[in-house]
Amino acid sequence: MARRKRAVLETADEIGLLASPARIEIVDTLEALGGAVSVAELAAQLGRPADGLYYHLRQLAAGGLIEEEIAADGRRYRTRTRRGDRLRLRYRPGATANAKAVERVAASVLRVAGRDFARAIADGDSVVEGPRRELWAARGKGWVGADDLAEINRLLTRLMDLLQQPRKKRGGRLIALSWVLAPIDARPARRGEAAPKKRQRSA
Repeated sequence: MARRKRAVLETADEIGLLASPARIEIVDTLEALGGAVSVAELAAQLGRPADGLYYHLRQLAAGGLIEEEIAADGRRYRTRTRRGDRLRLRYRPGATANAKAVERVAASVLRVAGRDFARAIADGDSVVEGPRRELWAARGKGWVGADDLAEINRLLTRLMDLLQQPRKKRGGRLIALSWVLAPIDARPARRGEAAPKKRQRSA
């Protein structure tokens, strides 16, 4: 029976397949390229030897996150989602297997982001100012209300929509955007002290 093409990953086993920087980069690149891609094309985009990708591709295909097809010129791979869509994780916060798997993926995302930034800052041609800026690392922290948070989520969603556009045949630059949005305790408990009770949040 054919696997249903869902863009949302929810089980710990599915999500756990992305708890690897290499697999995150593979999936991100397949989504950005669109369509079926050969291992050689994927390796060229990632700057990695093709031989080092086969293990990860087999694991991702076995888990249903990507699809493998046999073509006249060899194996080709595509994501299981519709063109222009991306795999998304469904969070189940708390003491759940899902939460642990999502946490591992988030850590891998940040490792990939660090590598991306290191490569880009070493490139003397990277644009770092003005409206066409393409390299930026920052952390903001502040108090926001419900309306502010809704606006932040709207803007983040818009950013993802821009990144999910079909690949342009001419021009354009392949970029990566990573971020973490997380609520934090304003006054975290000191070591040895009980953590403060969390306020009840409305939906």
